[in-house]
Parts: sequence; C-alpha cells; structure tokens
Amino acid sequence: MRTPRWRRATLVVASTLLCAGCGLMDAGSSPSSPDGADRRGTESAVPDSSAETAPLTWGPTPQEVEQASRIIADWTPEQLAGQVIVGRYHSTDPEVPAQMVRELHLAGVSVTNGNVLDAEQVRATTSAVSAAVAEDGRDFPAVIGVDEEGGSVAHLRGIASTFPAFRSAGDAVDRDRAEGGREGRRVVREAARASGLELRSLGFTWVFAPVGDVTIGSADPTIGSRSPSSDPRTAATATAAAVRGYVAAGIVSTPKHFPGHGGATADSHEVLPTLSTGLEELRQRDLLPFKTSIRAGAPAIMMSHLDVQALEPGLPATLAPRVYDFLRQEMGFEGVAITDSLGMGAVADLPLPAVRAVQAGADLLLMPADTVNTHRTVTAAIRSGEITPERIQEAAGRVVALQLWQQRMSQELSVPEDAAERAEAAASELEAAAW
Repeated sequence: MRTPRWRRATLVVASTLLCAGCGLMDAGSSPSSPDGADRRGTESAVPDSSAETAPLTWGPTPQEVEQASRIIADWTPEQLAGQVIVGRYHSTDPEVPAQMVRELHLAGVSVTNGNVLDAEQVRATTSAVSAAVAEDGRDFPAVIGVDEEGGSVAHLRGIASTFPAFRSAGDAVDRDRAEGGREGRRVVREAARASGLELRSLGFTWVFAPVGDVTIGSADPTIGSRSPSSDPRTAATATAAAVRGYVAAGIVSTPKHFPGHGGATADSHEVLPTLSTGLEELRQRDLLPFKTSIRAGAPAIMMSHLDVQALEPGLPATLAPRVYDFLRQEMGFEGVAITDSLGMGAVADLPLPAVRAVQAGADLLLMPADTVNTHRTVTAAIRSGEITPERIQEAAGRVVALQLWQQRMSQELSVPEDAAERAEAAASELEAAAW
C-alpha cells in the first residue's frame, strides 16, 4: 500500500519546523503571548525542536503519526470503520456505550444531556468507555466528547461548572481591546483551560467547542450568542484564545462549524441551509476565526451541514470534497476533520451520508442516527473498495495519532484536585470581564 498522502504531507511539514511557535499568532496578537505561552497554548517550551520530536501544527509529533500508522496497519475493515465513528446512544447505563464501543470498535461516543444523571454516573460512563477501548486491544484513549460551549449549549448542566455563552468571550476581548490591553484574551484562554481540566476530571478527552462562527445577528436562527461576535476580528481572537486554553488543558477542541454557520438563515438541525456568501466575503468574515484557530494549534475542526455555494453548491459541506480540499489546501489544516452530527435533519435523510463523508475527506463521523447500521455500511464500503484503503488509513491514522497526543498531554498536564473550583472561578472571571 502506498504511504497515505496525509503522512507524506505531515512528514514534509515536520522537516521544516524550526520551533513550535514560528511566527503564527491570533488576530491582533504579537509573536509572544502576554503570559509567555507558545502559540499552541502549552505552558512550557517544547524541549526538543528536532523534526522527529517537535509537534506538528495540530499537536502530534511525527513519531506519533508513525506510531498510529503502525497500530492500524493490520486492522480489519470492522476495526477501521469503528475508529472513524463517534457513536450516539440512548441510555444512562454506563455499560450501554461501553458495549457498543467494544463490539463495534468505535473511536468513542458523544455524551449528551440525555445520557447523564450526576457527576458519579458521568465518571462511571467515561471510565466504562475507556475500559472498553482497552479491552478491545487499543492502548490509546477513547474519543469521549461533549458539547460544553457554555450558555445554552451545556450538556453537563448541573454537573460541570456553568460558563456563560461564548458571546462573553468576544465581549471580554472587545472591552479589553477598547482599553488597549490584552487581558481579555488571557481571561478567555484561562476559561477554556479551566473548563478543559474540569472536563478531563470527569473523564472526557474531547470538547465540541469553541464556536468559531461569526453571527449575522437576528437573521441567524441557530448560532446567536453561541458565536463570540458579529465582528470577524473579535471572533477570531476569542476563538484562537479558547483553542490555546483547551490545548493547555490537554483536551481535544473542535472549532466549529467550518466554514461558518453564523451567516446561515436556516437551522441545519432541521434542513440544509444555503450559504450564498461569495468566496471573498467568506475569507474576510467567516473563515477568519478558523484561520486563527489553525494557527493557534487546533487539533480538530468540525464541518458544517451547509450548502456552501462558493465552494461546492448542492452538497452539505460535510459531504463535499471541495470543501475538505479547501480546508486542507487553502487553510493549511492538517488535523482531524470531524462532521457535525450525522443525525441532523440537513443530512439524516440523504443516502449513505457516512460513507460519502469519509469519501469526501472526513476523518471522524459524529453521532450518526443509527450507529450500528453506520458501522455496517462503512465496513461494507471499505471491503468493496468504495472507500479506498488510502482514504480509510488516512482517516483512522489521523484519529489515532491525535489520541496519542491526548494521551501524552494528559500525562504531562495533571488535573488539579480543585479543578471544579478553579473552573467556577474562571467562569466568574470571564463573566465579569465581559461587562
């Protein structure tokens, strides 16, 4: 089998890296962050900047990329299919998702508010899923994710700390910028870091945040206060600061919803919205937060269910090869591309959305409407060659490499015993900074 193009590309990039922070910064920032953190948000310099050990732009080292390739080299189609699926389930019994992960070889699961009761039950669930991955012979962490943006989208309400809507992050940046300072972005970064550590204390490895969408205001029925701002520069600064904070916490973040849901006037939970914005306007507005997030070290990006007329009209971005190509080639993103939930109305009724998403360039399939059937159809597509060996190796390899990164970061960055108290304090500080 030929070396997958993602490995060829990342090794070329790695050979040219001189340091972890080479001149990349968020909107309006200087090369050195105010608190001395490097551009990826870690709290110490990379000890060895050689091409073999220096992190790639999305976190893993070339060694971890190679290790991931070796791990999946002899996997069966069933194993490969599972490793690109983050399942949904309908239960509060920890054994239900654990059994599904074990039997279908899933990368992991997304935990929703319908799956949780209290902190003890959440920890039991995340522990059971982690154990299931280990029992399946995988010695890297499960993808255990949750929508915990703050504000109206917080699936751990009453269990994890209550953070304000992400609009507060944009307000904090704006207020501080008006006074000529950088304290706002520090507060946003610390809020994300504290939230990420608290989520890790509950057993999560992923957070489906931050929202990078630039809202257009009242005509935007879906995003609203989930967006950091209607100003692209403010949104870009806030989103990149949050990415740095999550990286510093050792949790995988997913700026969303590429290339930007804030300009859509319909709800993709129900229908497929059309985004008629021209490419130049997309570059100047919607794409800016994703550009800065990638520069800040975003390990994953969530794709939107939008018909993006300027890139590939007639298809949801999650199923559109040209949109993935744009993300890779034009935006320079090398990490994991994850779909928005495949159970949403924009795509749920389309034929074989999971297979088409992987073919188009998705590395992870989030919450398909029927996890078991999706695993079956993806496995069949791998067996038949409908999903090529190179494509599935590329997708599964990226996911495993990122989980090896998360494993390393969690070992290097311990969770403090008072993570919940620190998160509460960070949430209060963010709220105060926004006023």
